[in-house]
Amino acid sequence: MDWHGWHDLYDIPDSPMAQRLKVVQDQIRFSLDNSPSGPLRIISICAGQGRDLLGVLPGHPRVEDVKALLVDLDERNTVSIHNSASDLGLSQVEVLTGDASLTDNYAAMAPADIVLMCGVFGNITEEDIERCVSTCTQLCKRGGRVIWTRHRRLPDRVPQICKWFEGHGFDEELSANNNPDFGIVTHRFSAETQPLIQSASMFSFVGSEALRDV
Repeated sequence: MDWHGWHDLYDIPDSPMAQRLKVVQDQIRFSLDNSPSGPLRIISICAGQGRDLLGVLPGHPRVEDVKALLVDLDERNTVSIHNSASDLGLSQVEVLTGDASLTDNYAAMAPADIVLMCGVFGNITEEDIERCVSTCTQLCKRGGRVIWTRHRRLPDRVPQICKWFEGHGFDEELSANNNPDFGIVTHRFSAETQPLIQSASMFSFVGSEALRDV
């Protein structure tokens, strides 16, 4: 899969990907609007080209409060993030080219106020999804939010993922689950943040096409 060219789907008006991006951006705005005053930390896992966050921060009232870390393995994507952030004057956006599954890459930013896991759960096994949910208790501060996405192809795992989050101390706050193509949910963490386990891997990125053949 060409994960750089894949982002061209966002540029097709009214496509499912363009619609998904808009909803994610709306939920990021909600999360920023409803976060407490003071500095805000944001983590984006498998950030791609960062279009979700970079499409919200410019002009937002909380932009100066934000410090963000976007991690992606594809260097073409991280170069795109760096160039876009530079063009937008977002010097507080840090970009890391590396394995987004490794907890060590988030040690300096965790626990965060907002954790983005968009485009992740459709490309990893169910066992790894549950592991990611558990790890979010280490990445997200108490009162913080996790925004995640998942396709709705059968078997639809969106309801089960919601249950996993709820079982780990997250309360569903916003959801966009009526679209037949995707589910997008914001969960707020109401439990105590757990210490970040170092040198741990949250998932193996399998890819949605490979998972269809399992």
